[in-house]
This record gives sequence, structure tokens and C-alpha cells, in this order.
Amino acid sequence: MSSSNSTTSGQWPEDVGILGLEIVFPSQFVDQTELEAFDGVSAGKYTIGLGQQRMGFCSDREDINSLCLTAARNLLERHSIPLDRIGRLEVGTETIVDKSKSVKSVLMQLFEPEGVTDLEGIDTTNACYGGTAALLNAINWIESSSWDGRLALVVCGDIAVYAQGSARPTGGAGAVAMLIGPNAPLRFERGLRATYMKHAYDFYKPDLSSEYPVVDGKLSIQCYLSALDACYQLYRKKFAQRHPDLVAPVTLDTFDAVIFHSPYCKLVQKSLARIGLNDFVLTPADQRPALFPGFEQFANVRLEDTYFDRDVEKAFMAQYAPVFAAKTKRSLHLASQVGNMYTPSVYSCLVSLLVGSDVDELLGKRVGVFSYGSGLASSMYSIAVTTDRERLAEFKRHLNYVQPLLDRRTKVEPAEFTRLMEVREKNNHAAPYEPSGSVEVLFPGTYYLKAVDSMHRRTYERVPPEQPSS
Repeated sequence: MSSSNSTTSGQWPEDVGILGLEIVFPSQFVDQTELEAFDGVSAGKYTIGLGQQRMGFCSDREDINSLCLTAARNLLERHSIPLDRIGRLEVGTETIVDKSKSVKSVLMQLFEPEGVTDLEGIDTTNACYGGTAALLNAINWIESSSWDGRLALVVCGDIAVYAQGSARPTGGAGAVAMLIGPNAPLRFERGLRATYMKHAYDFYKPDLSSEYPVVDGKLSIQCYLSALDACYQLYRKKFAQRHPDLVAPVTLDTFDAVIFHSPYCKLVQKSLARIGLNDFVLTPADQRPALFPGFEQFANVRLEDTYFDRDVEKAFMAQYAPVFAAKTKRSLHLASQVGNMYTPSVYSCLVSLLVGSDVDELLGKRVGVFSYGSGLASSMYSIAVTTDRERLAEFKRHLNYVQPLLDRRTKVEPAEFTRLMEVREKNNHAAPYEPSGSVEVLFPGTYYLKAVDSMHRRTYERVPPEQPSS
């Protein structure tokens, strides 16, 4: 690669993007229908109202370090990546176990056996956006004069837990590891990245002694939707600048699939319709009757007045229900089964889309991605899927473990789930500490917390991995 500052395409590595994906999620879950009954709320409040079916959770045997160790190690092993092929390792998380020592530094023990210490990158934090920030940093590194030809490894992980009450069913946990490099089957479309950042107190964690956040539910939804509006409109502008020959503007038709950060699945369905509302508002008035018949009543609608307008929401969700079914619904499989993973959330949706689609459905397609983190930070970008059928089939084969692993999980009764959450809450930051959660229920290959000593030093062990089938 040339060290020149020139930005001609021939001097950049080509097709930078995702070479491999790995996801981990808890081996235990609570059923949301059973949780509704246990919590004494109306039937369907969590399952229909939020769109959630099951929620994965971690006992005190797992923390953010163990989740990220598992995801990184599994990816390296599954793809047979030599440790010295990694030149950047970056973590995105909002789950903090130490105010100084990074999760990335803990992951360095994976590289110690081969003496690999030349790894740039560190933790990146801003609510659910940290994983995207780490990912964009990795892409920027590969497209910069700092790149030395090696690959980047991005790990995003979180444990989302809430105090008992109305927010608890929106929890979850998981981690995603991504191998980033050139000539990737999932290519990030260069120059098509729109970002919107603003100061807001919609969701934050000011109490460092607690895992629980402070949440302003109504403001959080408004911030999410306003960020989506801003990112989508800026993406449209950047697309037009890069494709001046195109007469038609960007609309939902531009994307073959659209994935979103998923705090809960019903918000994603509303968000897909929200892009449709943007298309309506941005369509010249004289063209609307043909494109949006029967929508005359919304002729003077303003986006900033519609965050909680049920009439607008209902009309556009109905109008775009077939589009949601075709372009977004299958991406919510893991989100509905595991819950909100925070930083890996939108990337779990990418995994779900890949697992739930045939190779021929994905070839050459464009996937729109919206990532959001409270406080707030957000970006929209797009991924172009390779047209090489064999490469894509191979990429998908590495994800064949996902559904069988989901099916192997252990269901826990709500009362036991609540007890395990109380153990986590009571012993948060305890030292010395011996975890009491079961190791036997953990998946093969899972790292777990063995102990915390009196100086708060954490040690981990690994459940022996299964031998891969030939």
C-alpha cells in the first residue's frame, strides 16, 4: 500500500469490510411470556408490546471480559487465523468492570502464547454505539497510512441488566467479534457514512457502583427516532454526491435489507416505517399522490411533531408492513430470542439476516445499517454483499452454529432468574469474590470468571471447546 496522501482508489486497499463474524450469547434464558405472568403484567406486554420472545442473561460466572474473550477466541479458532495476522484489536462496550484497565488489555492474554504485543486499539465507550465506533476505527486504520497489511479484530460486547420493573424485560447480553480487512465479502461502501451526535440524558449510567442505568424512556425513543431522521437524510445527500448520475433520490427501495440497533423489536418495526415517513416528507408534493395514495391527510406533517403521533405511526407501519417483512424482520431473530445486547445489537441483526437468508437472496445486495447509542451517538452506512457465490456461501457456513446453539440454551424459571439477578446486584464489584453460578450450563468454549481476589484482580478459565466436526 502506498504511503502517499493521495486518495485515488488505486492507492487504497480494495473492498474493506467484514471477513468473518462470530457471535456469543448466554446459555441461559428466561421466557418473556412466563416473565409477564411472574411480573403480574398484562399478557402480551413484553411479547407483543415489545416484540420480545426470550431474554438471555448471565449469572455471576460471566462478565464483560469473559464474553469478549469467548467471542475473540472463537472467531480466531473458527477461521484459523494466526495470531500474528492481527494488527489492530479494538473493543466497544459500555459494561465497565474497571475505570482504568481496558477490556482490550484483558484480551491480550489470548495473544501472549505467541508473543504478539504489537496491537493497536483500545476500548471505545458511548452506550450502544461503542461497537460501531470501534468498527469504523478499524476500517479507518486499514484505509490509512498506518496500515501495515495485517487484519483488524473488532469485539463488541455488553451485559444489559435493569432493576426489577418495567425495563427489565428489555435486557439481554452477548458479544460479536468481527474480522476486518480488504477484499471482504461484506464491503463497506466508501463515502456513504452519515453521523449524528448530540448531548442528551436519555439513558446513562452515572452510578459506578451499579450495573443499572438511569433511563428516560420517552426521551430515549425521541432521541433514537430523531437520530434516525438525521442520519438517513444525510446518507441521502452523501449518496447523491457520490452518484451524481442518478436521477432518483435514495429511498427505502435503494436498500435490499435494512438493519437497526434493536433495544426491542417493536421499535425496529416503527423505525423502518419511520424511514418511509422520511421518504414521504422528502417527496415533492406533486409526486405524492402517485407514490403515497390516500395519504393526503399527512400533507403538512413535520417530522419533529411525529415522534409520538399514533395516527402517523399506525398509518406508516401499515403502509410499510410488507417492506418490513421483506427487508428487516428476519434480522430480528436473535434480538427477539436473546434481547438487547447493547453494542453488538445491530451486528446480531446482521448475523440474523445472514443466517436467515439463502445465499442467492444476498448476492450483490445492499444492506442499510443504523447504529444508535444513547447520550447520543449514531451513524448510518451501507454494506455491499459480494457477487461471488462461493465466497458468500463459505462466509455463511461459518455461521452454521448459531441456530443449533440457540436451541441448546437452558430455560430458567422467572423466580430463579430473579434470584440470579439479585446475586449479580449484591456482588457487583465485590472483592474478594468467588462466583456461585453454574459452570455446567455454559456452552463449550466459554470463558468464565473463576475468582476475584482481594485486589480486584480477575482470573478466568475456559470450558473445553467441542472438537469441530469434519
